[in-house]
Amino acid sequence: MARLEGKVAFITGAGTGIGRCTAELFAREGARVAVAEIDGPSGEETAHRISGSGGDAIAIPTDVGDPDSVAAAIRRTVGHYGRLDVLHNNAGGSTDVDSNAVDAPLEEFWRAIRVDLFGTFLGCRFGIPEIVRSGGGSVVNMASVVALMGFPGRDCYTAAKGGVAALTRSLAVEFGPKRVRVNAIAPTVTLTERVRALLAGNPAMQALAETHLLGLGEPMDMAQAALYLASDESRIVTGTILPVDSGLVTV
Repeated sequence: MARLEGKVAFITGAGTGIGRCTAELFAREGARVAVAEIDGPSGEETAHRISGSGGDAIAIPTDVGDPDSVAAAIRRTVGHYGRLDVLHNNAGGSTDVDSNAVDAPLEEFWRAIRVDLFGTFLGCRFGIPEIVRSGGGSVVNMASVVALMGFPGRDCYTAAKGGVAALTRSLAVEFGPKRVRVNAIAPTVTLTERVRALLAGNPAMQALAETHLLGLGEPMDMAQAALYLASDESRIVTGTILPVDSGLVTV
């Protein structure tokens, strides 16, 4: 039996990168998938890829930093599929203008907070009640190794992802009695197309790669971790921040 057979999953940022990889994996494992993506064409492409492979997916244009947009996306998912079992708050990311707290542009701080932290907050705000109504399920947030270790030059992103880790633990305690598990993945640098471009000819990024015991991660490494946390195999796992980091936080 497929690991997510009969489940409905809502995945933000599923138009590209880790989100797309996860959406396709969840669909192969039997989930019906709502592809929540701010970029309409990329979201539609993910949904078409899933449908073309025999899966079931719908694309929903979603701005994770807009409460009305997130609420509407969750309503559409439940209206279409009848339930919600898995919420994966994947949307987010850092940018090249991030820096330390002294030098980073203030607008970059608020961008990171809006997308990474507030976006996760809103997904939980509107998604968890539907998971409760479905009898319980799983929330998989996306933190980062920067939430678990000191990391220079990314203070906006670090602040946002640290907030995601703290929120994850609080929600796990709050909603555990209602059979909602809340966990987060803490990825290291992951070789999406965007990151591969950043690595090319960047000595600092290449030096960082050399500190990873098992090499840099691929999108599928993060998708497999999300699959475990979304499935019943992790039925007594909650409040955990799971590093998928090639040993980075240990060296």
